[in-house]
Amino acid sequence: MARLVRQAEAMDGAALGRVHVECWRQAYAHVLSAEFLARLDPVARGEQWQRFLSRPRPDNTLRVLEVDGELRGFAMCGPSVEDPPARDIQLYSIYQFASEHGSGSGQLLLDAVIGDAPAELWVAEDNPRALAFYRRNGFELDGTQKYEPDWENLSEVRMVR
Repeated sequence: MARLVRQAEAMDGAALGRVHVECWRQAYAHVLSAEFLARLDPVARGEQWQRFLSRPRPDNTLRVLEVDGELRGFAMCGPSVEDPPARDIQLYSIYQFASEHGSGSGQLLLDAVIGDAPAELWVAEDNPRALAFYRRNGFELDGTQKYEPDWENLSEVRMVR
């Protein structure tokens, strides 16, 4: 399989919406209700991505993963949105299809957006695969936790390096 990590382009909006929603469904099926996950709308999410891509922010980095020409993941970082920030850079998201787990593509995405820079991120507390991935990349829990009320009070923990 040919894997390529590249900068997102304006034409990627709809595909990003499909990938984003499918990744949410795969990653959070064990912590969010089936009803909640079924309500996620890949078309609406794609429209949000299209709007974002039509007005790129130079301080954000968005990379997509293509496997044999098909979009299968993405990662995005930028300035921390925390007040106060734990680090200047925040990894906003990194998602890939479960079929990509163990392929090395997650590492490619992480390296493409933040490399080995000091950064912060939020991760679902009950996501052992992601926690282990971030730990392998030098991130540690800093003891900060929050709950996402719009996501059935999903518990997230912050990691920093």
